[in-house]
Amino acid sequence: MSTILDQIVFRKQQEIVRARQRVPLETLERQLANASPVRDFFSALSGSGPTRLIAEFKRKSPSAGEICPGASIAEVVRGYAMAGAAALSVLTDQADFGGDLDDLRAARAAVALPVLRKEFVVDRYQVVEARVHGADAVLLIAECLNDCLLRSLYRDILDLGMTPLVELHSAENLPRVLDLGATLIGINNRNLQTMTTNLEHVLCLREYVPKSCVLVAESGIRSRADVMRLEAAGIDAMLVGEALLKSPDPGAAAAALLGR
Repeated sequence: MSTILDQIVFRKQQEIVRARQRVPLETLERQLANASPVRDFFSALSGSGPTRLIAEFKRKSPSAGEICPGASIAEVVRGYAMAGAAALSVLTDQADFGGDLDDLRAARAAVALPVLRKEFVVDRYQVVEARVHGADAVLLIAECLNDCLLRSLYRDILDLGMTPLVELHSAENLPRVLDLGATLIGINNRNLQTMTTNLEHVLCLREYVPKSCVLVAESGIRSRADVMRLEAAGIDAMLVGEALLKSPDPGAAAAALLGR
């Protein structure tokens, strides 16, 4: 029986086939010459100090349904920047999250923060697409990729000057990610097979991630108390979206999360 993640990956592969028919990879690659300069996503999250915020924009999710219908992405990310977010994450998956590449481009144009393309990336085409539309970083999900494809996509992201954020949920994937040489590692507190979240997950895995890596906690972060637990455990950064976007003022919610 296929899992939710298997179904998403299959759908994504079909989307890429259609995208290649509309715009061949060779045509897309020629557009790289006109892409905006890369902003340093890794440096925005590294260094000493409090846990840094990657503030996310998404219009809906499979677990929460519609989150912020009709919201102006430019207004939301400007609020995030004013609140002190270190970077942005933008969902570009349409079917489950209501996003697209126009959202990525609009977010980057609105503020000076580096921007992550958050997507189920399974093909080089999506990496090139990300850079053409202004992404400074690209998410790779270890659970979606075999070793060969994970390594290949990781190199593609670096070759285009972007930062790979390599995410895992299952502890058994951590050795794969470390063998890759990843220095920016995300631990997703959401089990992508069951869609349940548990903040304890990243806290339990913290000791197995080398201090030389920048560690990002993802999902299940809802309050200032949660953030303080992450800071006490030495978590470098956190990626938060739903808890911010459900607020009438996402920027104010981001500031509250950061204790400002």
